[in-house]
Amino acid sequence: MDGLRIDVLFQIAGIGIFISVLNIVLKQAGKEEQAQMLTLVGVVIVLLLVLQLISDLFSSIRTIFNLY
Repeated sequence: MDGLRIDVLFQIAGIGIFISVLNIVLKQAGKEEQAQMLTLVGVVIVLLLVLQLISDLFSSIRTIFNLY
């Protein structure tokens, strides 16, 4: 279970690095609007990953305390 959490952490870090490199390339090419949209897409992807983790947390809490 801990390996999964570390894996998600590395996924989020990888997405952040990838998005920031593409953002720099797009800004240097003079495409600020596309760079901004790319950043927004990256934030949404990371937010979806975090929401999935929060859902797993609440599911675990329900299981632990028998709240079904």
